[in-house]
Amino acid sequence: MNAHTAGEISDTLHTAVEAAVWAPSTHNTQPWSFAVSGDEISLRADPDRKLRLADATGRQMLISCGAALFNVRIALRSLGCEPEVRRFPDPDRPLLLATIRPREGVEADEQTLSLYREVERRRTHRAGFTTARVREQVTETLMAQASTEGARLMPIRSEVEARVLAALTSAAQDVQSQDRMFGLELIRWARPPGSTRRDGVPAHGYPITRRRTYPQHFAQRDYAWGHTWGSEGEQRRSTATGLVAMLTTPGDSRHDWLAAGQALQRTLLRASACGLSAAFHTQALEMPELREFIRDHLCSGAFPQMIMRLGFVRDGAGSVRRSCSEVLEER
Repeated sequence: MNAHTAGEISDTLHTAVEAAVWAPSTHNTQPWSFAVSGDEISLRADPDRKLRLADATGRQMLISCGAALFNVRIALRSLGCEPEVRRFPDPDRPLLLATIRPREGVEADEQTLSLYREVERRRTHRAGFTTARVREQVTETLMAQASTEGARLMPIRSEVEARVLAALTSAAQDVQSQDRMFGLELIRWARPPGSTRRDGVPAHGYPITRRRTYPQHFAQRDYAWGHTWGSEGEQRRSTATGLVAMLTTPGDSRHDWLAAGQALQRTLLRASACGLSAAFHTQALEMPELREFIRDHLCSGAFPQMIMRLGFVRDGAGSVRRSCSEVLEER
């Protein structure tokens, strides 16, 4: 970026990091940190924010960081820069996941700008959807977005398969809810009403009453943990399951997890641009035996990285994120 001043480069990099922090993460743990040195952004995983029980391998942590990496890329492209990305650049520093340098590129096209506009609008949903159906054309568009990043979005069109996924999700939720250590890990990221924390799941981020969804019921986490926390909103009238889908990758390495995160975020931003919200269900994938069962029986040997529902909502919950200054180190 020789044609740009140091100040312009710094502004560009800060804008990219500001976009990165809006990526989704399990329990909104935000397991990432960034460093800026010269014209380079470094993305690092933050192991202190890893779910030690639910994510012992760090798979979900890297998926979250991959989503943040995609936000960096789309922010830079929206500013007319081509991101030069090196993934896992130093084998001796396993927490360093990527370095990104902006290079002068072409003018951002409308698709890029459309995705970038959704970075702060996209929200995770934790309840049912309206009865409005996701059109097949939109589904195909989302599948193409995931494919661009080397993953596969699988719409679950079989009622039997959707029912199996729902049952496995409920079974995993029941097992985890009876495990004291799982419960303590969840409580760490559940924020009570009035909390000023900018991470974790805020009390307004889920309905006060967890209602069944139809035709398949996918169990939700109990972030209130016995308290009367939550938001009433319009969720009592939104009880549809929505479109059930899985995101899969051909392999299951750290490279695959990072790619899955980028595919997930590209898909979510396009879904948001189409007016869709997503609800995530990771419980069954956090239990190795259930994840393997899903892989063998529902994914034709591919590795499931995310189970989600997509649909339309009447009112979206707000979200919280740490500020750029809290996650960024400047050198």
